[in-house]
Amino acid sequence: MLQTNNYSLVLLIQLALLTFDLFVNSFSELLRSAPVIQLVLFIIQDIGILFNVIIILLMMFNTYVFQVGLVSLLLERFRAMLILSALYLTLSICFHCWVMNLRWMESNRFVWTDGLQVLFVFQRIAAVLYYYFYKRTTEYLGDPRLYEDSPWLRDAFARARQ
Repeated sequence: MLQTNNYSLVLLIQLALLTFDLFVNSFSELLRSAPVIQLVLFIIQDIGILFNVIIILLMMFNTYVFQVGLVSLLLERFRAMLILSALYLTLSICFHCWVMNLRWMESNRFVWTDGLQVLFVFQRIAAVLYYYFYKRTTEYLGDPRLYEDSPWLRDAFARARQ
């Protein structure tokens, strides 16, 4: 079971990773003259997104709902967040690779092609949705009802067995 102290620590780590992600999304263009630093920030950002997904999955695996075998209930509840996380990670990696590829040798040259601008917009829209769904999922996974036996869980288990 996820204890209050542990949940607070996990929540703090998750929010720190989300804050760093938001920081990189907001200010990475200011570092276009230093491509190595920008590359390192992009790599750390992508690893942070991956860590956030791993943390959410570990929190899901820790629930009583998962342990009694109602994985479909969890997947139904968190499908949007899992899909958005994968989409956001994919869009971020694609955007980072494309920007660094265009900007590596000539960092002060205008590199914003039409395709890159479209990818940028989709990546930022996915980022906003990712932040919202991730925070909502994190708060929902803090619900103590997910970590203990309860009547609604017994009803869900009975429906799943039929």
